[in-house]
Amino acid sequence: MAHTRRRAGRAASWRESAGMVAVVADAGGFALMRRYATFRFTDHTSYLRQTELLLRSLAGRHGHTTVALFDPVGFADFCERERLPQDSAASRARYTAEVAARGATVPYEGQPIARLVPALLVAHLRWETWEVGTDLLAAAGACPDCGAPHSRCAFQRAAGQLAAVMERAGPGVHHLVCSLIAPTGPLTAALHAERAADGSLDVGEPDALVLCTLLAVGLATGEPGGLVLRSVRAAGGAGEEVRGWSLHRGRLRALSEGEVFAAYCTDVRTGEPVPPEPGVAYRAADELPPGGCAGP
Repeated sequence: MAHTRRRAGRAASWRESAGMVAVVADAGGFALMRRYATFRFTDHTSYLRQTELLLRSLAGRHGHTTVALFDPVGFADFCERERLPQDSAASRARYTAEVAARGATVPYEGQPIARLVPALLVAHLRWETWEVGTDLLAAAGACPDCGAPHSRCAFQRAAGQLAAVMERAGPGVHHLVCSLIAPTGPLTAALHAERAADGSLDVGEPDALVLCTLLAVGLATGEPGGLVLRSVRAAGGAGEEVRGWSLHRGRLRALSEGEVFAAYCTDVRTGEPVPPEPGVAYRAADELPPGGCAGP
């Protein structure tokens, strides 16, 4: 009886704990890990299969299990920085704890590994974009008009303009993409939103945060970029509508119907015209309010 109570107590303790696993998502990264003798997996497919079994086991034992991305290059840098041996399971465990604490994670809820890995890659890309964007925004300094940090002033302006875009989009399903040609390289953020007929808006907050950050960088630094909105109207809408705004010198400019058509129906490499997408209508975008400064 006492033994049974101890086992029940241990099971309850496990339920109060959390599990974490870092996954090598692609075959290229897996090939880099094969150089370590203590990494005993022989092929990526069987590795993913074993990882899925591990996740199921942890989910049955722990109250919560999260999954992070294991980056072999990042792992090597981590070991060098922390003066840890690279060919060590303990070092891999420490790296897993590090990336799970400060990087992108997704919860394991029983989904198959084939669905988990793409979701993890999307979350990791979103986190990387946000991290680069916040660094660029911090480096932009203060607003010359109000003196407030751009991390507040430009972000507030970006949030206001995003709200204006979604307000003018009307009821329906919308996909908004912000692109920016930053000094660090091209950056992209996407947002999926649904607006009901009563005006309520369903939007993913992490995606909205990243898109606002990227737009704020463009507003603060003047780097070129743009916004593209693809919409399917809720009531009797047939096909998609596309609108766009160019981001130039810290301002969003609404594109005309012809400019949107030209942007979508021109081969960027050759300059030759390409056929329009079937069922897609190219519309003029609404002018957006410039938005005021946040103030000092």
